[in-house]
Amino acid sequence: MPRRTATMLASTLMLIALLCAGVFFPVPYSELSPGPTVNTLGEHDGEPVLQIAGHTTYPTDGHLNMTTVRVTGAEYRMNLVEAVYGWLARDNKIVPHDTLYPDGKTEQQSTQENAEEFSQSQESAKVAALKALGIPVRSWVIVSTVVKGTPAQGRLHAGDVIKAVDGTAVKQPADVAKLVTRHKPGQDVTFTIVPAKDQADAAKAHKAATVTKKVTIRTAQSDDAGAKRAVVGISAGTDHTFPFTVDIKLADVGGPSAGLMFALGIYDKLTPGSLTGGRFVAGTGTIDDNGKVGPIGGIDMKTVGARDKGAQFFLTPADNCAEAAHDTPSGLTLVKVNTIGDALGALKDIRSGKTAGLPKCAAAKG
Repeated sequence: MPRRTATMLASTLMLIALLCAGVFFPVPYSELSPGPTVNTLGEHDGEPVLQIAGHTTYPTDGHLNMTTVRVTGAEYRMNLVEAVYGWLARDNKIVPHDTLYPDGKTEQQSTQENAEEFSQSQESAKVAALKALGIPVRSWVIVSTVVKGTPAQGRLHAGDVIKAVDGTAVKQPADVAKLVTRHKPGQDVTFTIVPAKDQADAAKAHKAATVTKKVTIRTAQSDDAGAKRAVVGISAGTDHTFPFTVDIKLADVGGPSAGLMFALGIYDKLTPGSLTGGRFVAGTGTIDDNGKVGPIGGIDMKTVGARDKGAQFFLTPADNCAEAAHDTPSGLTLVKVNTIGDALGALKDIRSGKTAGLPKCAAAKG
């Protein structure tokens, strides 16, 4: 066989081998891409996203869209060809698999965690919106979780309201750990609680629960490396009793990043007129009970998804601004917000057409 022919054949076989390797051998990466955007003022799957009962609501228009990111599943393994294509595609992003699923986290575990974060973000969105409107919201410190095999198992239950620890009133979740760790492991600690069922019954009647009971638990030693703290095996959180019903109906979405847009949608429906003035505004950001807006992941995917749907303005958490501004989709204005108050101020300027003075995101220098 002539040398030239042999060389070409060898090269062809090598190319085929490389292509096969690229197709059949997995690489440790996952893909992010723009996900659906949903107008919090509109409908999803045939029903309103925000459903409010027991309080006057008002018609509105325009868009206040929450945004999402699609990710490949924990069990899916990309091949080299897919990874290269993703790196070259403008609207996709390739990241190490462990970034999305650290410590061997399964897809089921990730989905459950995202669902819990989504549920909490809805609660915080309701609280932040009502506080911004000056509507009182009752807040309670509760047992958020009980760890299996710890002293608290069977004695305390998720949803129990913690009124006091050793007779000292509890005002925020952090108080619980501080009061428990005053003890040495093996000592007793006494919780004054409202059982979860009694609290739920009172909440349905929009009343404060009055039935309390005391539960004494012997502390154990924390299994944290090097720690000798007293623990009982619970984590504390916050629950709320609202003066009227606010339901958020949105399935197949997880994570905490829609909090800001839910809060703005609730605020809009509870006030006369339109927050957007009919404009298409999208955004993202976590929100806490006091209206503080926090950063999220996948900001560049969310801005692309928002612009593809027609958004003109994008409410951006301040901590995400530099990253988002690095490659802003054409025609989209990134508006920097730190709080729900910032967002409401920006929307006032947008609906009045005074957009020149909006606090816009800027890319990092250097």
